[in-house]
Amino acid sequence: MSAPSTGPDLRPAALDEAALDDVRRLEERLGTPVVAYEATSPYADLTDEQLAEIQRAESALGVRLLAYRRA
Repeated sequence: MSAPSTGPDLRPAALDEAALDDVRRLEERLGTPVVAYEATSPYADLTDEQLAEIQRAESALGVRLLAYRRA
């Protein structure tokens, strides 16, 4: 099975200076870069049971799985 050629349609968030300062402070505390994306997500909203099923499959397969919203 081949990997998809493109990633999810995530868009960087448009932040004002105060929000950018908050993100910069968070980066400093965490010691790692942080990127803010728009609140809308291409990922599926899963129930607890669905998420548990995904996690079981991840453990069994040794991979990370992403569930997307239907178009």
